[in-house]
Amino acid sequence: MTTQDKLQREIDLYVSKTPTSRGLQDSAEQYLPGGSSRGTAYFAPYPHFIERGEGHYMIDADGNRMLDFMINATSLILGHAHPEIVSALQEQAARGTAFTGPTEAQVRLAKILTDRIPSADSIRFTNSGTEGTLLAVRAARAFTGRPKIAKFEGGYHGSHEYVSVSVHPPLEKLDPSGPTPIPEYPGMPQSILDDVVVLPYNDLEWCERVLREGRNEIACVIMEPVVSSFGYLPAQKAFLQGIRDLTTELGMVLIFDEVQSFRVSSGGAQEDLGVVPDLTALGKTIGGGLPVGAFGGKQELMDLFDPTAGGATLAHAGTFNANPMTMVAGEVAMNHLTPDVFERLNALGDELRAKLRAVFDELEVHAQVTGIGSLFGIHFTSEEIVDYRNVIRADGQMRRALFTGLLNEGILLQTGTAGSLNTLTTEAEVDTLVDATRRVVQRVR
Repeated sequence: MTTQDKLQREIDLYVSKTPTSRGLQDSAEQYLPGGSSRGTAYFAPYPHFIERGEGHYMIDADGNRMLDFMINATSLILGHAHPEIVSALQEQAARGTAFTGPTEAQVRLAKILTDRIPSADSIRFTNSGTEGTLLAVRAARAFTGRPKIAKFEGGYHGSHEYVSVSVHPPLEKLDPSGPTPIPEYPGMPQSILDDVVVLPYNDLEWCERVLREGRNEIACVIMEPVVSSFGYLPAQKAFLQGIRDLTTELGMVLIFDEVQSFRVSSGGAQEDLGVVPDLTALGKTIGGGLPVGAFGGKQELMDLFDPTAGGATLAHAGTFNANPMTMVAGEVAMNHLTPDVFERLNALGDELRAKLRAVFDELEVHAQVTGIGSLFGIHFTSEEIVDYRNVIRADGQMRRALFTGLLNEGILLQTGTAGSLNTLTTEAEVDTLVDATRRVVQRVR
């Protein structure tokens, strides 16, 4: 039996367990393109529709109970329906869900974040990480007066135009000599591609050459210090420090996208890795499970948004920015994330990654396990993961087989076989995932 045959067997088992979800998908397709409003919510043959969340678990419309390591793309760091968040939301909803004026709750959450994040002298809230990175890029251009941005091949920073370049380019479109701007959708204007410089991750020599060549045109370098689409691969520290030194020397703004990596410590990956950017984009965990985004940084950059001195240089509006529902939920989440909690979570993450590596060694399967802190990723390849090209050359069929097989075992990962822990995770949940991974790999390899 081929790997494809074994994958089909897992798919057939999934279909047999999810007839209600299949019906809901058929209904959804009548009103939504493909039945969805969110790319990461869809997977073939169809996604499971969720009924409710309870702590570390999700229950789908067919009553299947799943141990959740996807945890809404890392955002639910306290798990589902945390009682203190539920209580805070109930109290706030009774007072009002949104107002045209500010509330004290945004001041409290902003203080928590600026106290914790090394780069953030002040903060502005948005409703998504996409908005956070968009406004950080806009600030960098306004501050430097330069038009171009630099980003990394395979790096995802939301869905706005200038970061939607070379995000998921197929292997056959990659220039063997190195990264080039590749459009993410048909009809992308050439002017967008002309203003985006694409860099290889963890290759400081290449980056230095390109950044020096563009020193008079490049406003900023935007990057994830821990790359989510690479299975939460942390940058090599010498590389990260080298990018910091270069951008400082060349007068470029360094933007860290910490929408996902902020969960690795109280001050995010920048605190953990010891490299401080000029601006930081945030999202996910800071909203306590509600829609959120933010950006913050050095005061001279953030002052571009200050309306108190005769009008802001950069206007920034948004009907639901800093809405009180998100602010009170985020405050509860942040107050739970103490240094002791991070220490325990990160130790569990180390344990999980070590145990997964041991399983693949035991089964003599070529696989790499990446990650940092409470984040992890699995790649079926013998290549060390250092950049996008290592990731895309990995065995996608085995990845899909593991994802689907784990669903059938009652465990949910991201479709890219990555995931994260939450504060409810214990050694028992870690071992459940490890043991299930062993069983699935044994039957699909």
